Amino acid sequence: MKKLVLCLGGTVLFCFASAQAADPPDVKEGLWSSETQTIDNPGNKRNGGAVTICRSHAYDQYVKDLAAKMPGCKKVSERHSGRTYTTVLHCTVGNTVIDTTETATFKSDSAIHSETHATYSPPLYGVSESNMTMDQEYMGSCPAGSQPGDMKGADGKVISTWKH
Repeated sequence: MKKLVLCLGGTVLFCFASAQAADPPDVKEGLWSSETQTIDNPGNKRNGGAVTICRSHAYDQYVKDLAAKMPGCKKVSERHSGRTYTTVLHCTVGNTVIDTTETATFKSDSAIHSETHATYSPPLYGVSESNMTMDQEYMGSCPAGSQPGDMKGADGKVISTWKH
């Protein structure tokens, strides 16, 4: 299951970063909260969680560059209308093909809502389809001593996702 989360997480990372490639509005630098809800099928299995992450424009560029280099993935299409950006990806992880469509709506420079639908063929760790919603919101300045890329989970643990 951990590998499934990493694979989906990588695909979502690629989607979010790819949406940024279409020049969406700049977002505020600082501390962001991210609330995620995922439904995996078959079985309608629900997972979710919340994290906070310290972001800067340089960190966002790093994520975009990292996602663009994700092995086995290619961007099929991207389009935008107003503040809504849609990215379609095709990835191969092992022998599984993952087709993903993400739509991210930039409500403002401090709030983003995204919906991601992914199919896995053959199923990956028993999952053939995932639907994820993510709501991100700017919270203010990053805490003293934190660096861009520092992510804090619900358990209070801080993980640095960027070495610069």
